[in-house]
Amino acid sequence: MSYVEVPGAEVPIRMWADPATIEGAAMQQLQNVATLPWIKGLAVMPDVHYGKGATVGSVIAMRDAVCPAAVGVDIGCGMSAVKTSLTANDLPGDLSHLRSRIEQAIPVGRGMHDEPVDPARLHGVATSEWDDFWKRFGSVAEAVRFRQERATKQMGTLGSGNHFVEVCHDTTGAVWLMLHSGSRNIGKELAEHHIGVAQRLPHNQGLVDRDLAVFVADTPQMAAYRNDLYWAQEYAKYNRTLMMALLKDVIRKEFKKAKPVFEPEISCHHNYVAEERYGGMDLLVTRKGAIRAGSGEYGIIPGSMGTGSYIVKGLGNEKAFNSASHGAGRRMSRNAAKRRFTAKDLEEQTRGVECRKDSGVVDEIPGAYKPIEQVIEQQGDLVEVVAKLKQVVCVKG
Repeated sequence: MSYVEVPGAEVPIRMWADPATIEGAAMQQLQNVATLPWIKGLAVMPDVHYGKGATVGSVIAMRDAVCPAAVGVDIGCGMSAVKTSLTANDLPGDLSHLRSRIEQAIPVGRGMHDEPVDPARLHGVATSEWDDFWKRFGSVAEAVRFRQERATKQMGTLGSGNHFVEVCHDTTGAVWLMLHSGSRNIGKELAEHHIGVAQRLPHNQGLVDRDLAVFVADTPQMAAYRNDLYWAQEYAKYNRTLMMALLKDVIRKEFKKAKPVFEPEISCHHNYVAEERYGGMDLLVTRKGAIRAGSGEYGIIPGSMGTGSYIVKGLGNEKAFNSASHGAGRRMSRNAAKRRFTAKDLEEQTRGVECRKDSGVVDEIPGAYKPIEQVIEQQGDLVEVVAKLKQVVCVKG
């Protein structure tokens, strides 16, 4: 489908979703965002749903301003995927041992490594900028600097919620590795600190929603936020890089006889800010639950833990600010999912996938998400499908 345009106070709202299917609270958030005086464009992805401040699945382009709540609290959250030389025939019938080995290598939930991971001991990880990255931690907000020890030990860990590590195969039988995570607790604390700072600034006092507080150009608050924002985005990318290296090590050891080879990694943020130019203007583009889909750029759009995912290539649609959806998108809240579904429902909906099937992850049940095939179909002018993946192992946080 192409987009539908809905009037907004400052800019029209371009929707790659049926407006009639968008929950009222999310639609109100979009209308609120469209009132911001700095806004130059707003694109809505088909996985759109209610979020704090700004909706998940929204792309917001502003001039000389940025809204930290429109990035999300997990700064730099995103995906990585790697195609391997293994095939589905190489996988054992019982995948429980493989899942256990992955969980031993990559801490999940609130877990962290006993000692910081040394990237120099991991195969194929570039270390030239590692020391400089950590030296820059001394320039982030003083309120979170005491978290450095925890941040170093959480580097290379999964987290909880909808974060996951998966082993999948595509329709040709090729095995893929895929993971979803972000900047862990340090990114969350930086985000919450700066949202609080923004909400106290005088120019934000008349906004329709205090969660839409912005920083404006040429102010010390904007400079401080952008410094911390870009550091946290880099942390998230390093985090996924280390996890993927740890995952590859597991695969090498478990499939030693097959001597697996790995293709170049596909990686994309879906909670972040980028400096981009549209219509002759330099803009700050915020993608919250959206990926960049410039012409020929690879991206990853995952479904739920039982339905599969897509590797895509961007079509460079500037009406959407070169963007696409970041996943299937929730169709009900976590609490609603827990009220509606049981562990037995989870077991039925994840049949054939080696994963947790207990009440602790019922809120991640496939039934709580929109159908991924429908989401892909609604953005045919944003991306083309390169590969469809189906998970056989799913490690949840």
